[in-house]
Parts: sequence; structure tokens; C-alpha cells
Amino acid sequence: MATSRPFALALVLALVGPAAAGCHHDDTASDRAGAVALVGRVPLVGAGFPPDAPAAKAQLARLKVEPGRNWETYKRENFGKYWSDETDAVGGRNGCDTRDDVLRRDLDDLREGDRNPCVVLSGTLHDPYTGKVLPYTYRRATQIQTDHVVALGAAWRGGAYAWTPQRRLEYANDLDVLLAVDKRTNYDKGSRTADKWRPPRRAYRCEYARRYTGIKAKYGLSVTAPEKLALQDMLATCPA
Repeated sequence: MATSRPFALALVLALVGPAAAGCHHDDTASDRAGAVALVGRVPLVGAGFPPDAPAAKAQLARLKVEPGRNWETYKRENFGKYWSDETDAVGGRNGCDTRDDVLRRDLDDLREGDRNPCVVLSGTLHDPYTGKVLPYTYRRATQIQTDHVVALGAAWRGGAYAWTPQRRLEYANDLDVLLAVDKRTNYDKGSRTADKWRPPRRAYRCEYARRYTGIKAKYGLSVTAPEKLALQDMLATCPA
């Protein structure tokens, strides 16, 4: 998915001064502290997300069960062409690119930009789907991609076809919907639903089902009957 520098980031840089943008001027500790404070005001995880297993099971029981609809009308651009910080979703309006927010949240051994705290210079992903350990370095080819746990196409079939464009943009950039994962595994997953794809790493299937169900419940998306059964099976693997 292509990235763009959101308007809000320009606001951050305007507020904290040219040092945050990487210009060749003397930057100060106060500039850096101000930028960090501005970015840090917005949490990268929604309150109570992902739900624990009992809550996820209760949410799943309440989801509407029906066949997917309007699959033939789905287009990726219906959810926006680029990442956007201009939404009220989790992580929105903090001045950072959505993908950078995901990296800052999901990577270990994180090193952020000296001038721009939004930018991740390096880190390590312990891929939840496979268990692979994947390094990340800014501006170098990476095996890390950003996955919509409930894919955009699956969300469309589950009810997003009836949303406003802004609601779909919000969904596409909601950090609760997103995970940093192994690129090849993400390609394999595609837009498949939980009955057609499960994480290869069995130890993650409980959390995957919790996240998946939590997203469906948060956005009022329906599930198909096979999808519901698959989520029930995965939630049954959660520790008591």
C-alpha cells in the first residue's frame, strides 16, 4: 500500500521547528521534547483492545451472521488511496504516517528519528503470524508489511460497502485493525476470511481470533456461518 506524508505531520513539524524536519539548523532538546510530547498524546492501542477470550466469545455470539455481499463491487480505493492521519481512528491526528505508527507500536529494539519522532530508523519484528524474526532499517528493502487483520475486501463484504467514504478511511487507518507482519505471509492471507486462512503459528491463533472478532464487533461487521465457526474453534484454543 502506498504511503503519503499526512497534513497533520506538516503541522507537527511546523510546531516543533525545522529541526524536526531534518533541516540543517541547530536543533535543541526542547524541540525534540515538544515533538515527542505532541506525538505521544495519541495512544497506539484502543482501550480494551484486543478483547480477552471471554469478551471475544460474547462479542462473536452477538455478531450478525449472513453471507458476504457486494463482493463484485469492491475496489481498494474505496478505502482511500493512501495512508491517512486525518481520521478519528486509533492513532489518528498525531502527526505521523499510519504505517510509522504501526512500526513504532509493533517493533522491538526501536530506534526513532532524532529530529522526527514519527520516523522509525530501525527495529526488529517478531512476526506474530509465523514467529520469524525480521529486521527493519529505514529506507532499505524489508520483509515487513502492514496487514489489515480483517482485510479490506472482507470488511467490504461484511457491511463496509454501505459505509461513508470517511468511515472506510477510518477503518483502513485504525491501528486496532492493523498489524506489522511477514510480507510473504501477508500475500498468502490476502483478503481471505478466518474460515479460509489461519496464522501458520498455532500459538497465535487465539489472539488472532480475539483481534479479528474485536474488529468485527467494533465496526458492526457481519460474519458468515463458516467464518463464525472458524473463530469459535480458534477462541476455544485460548487458555482458560
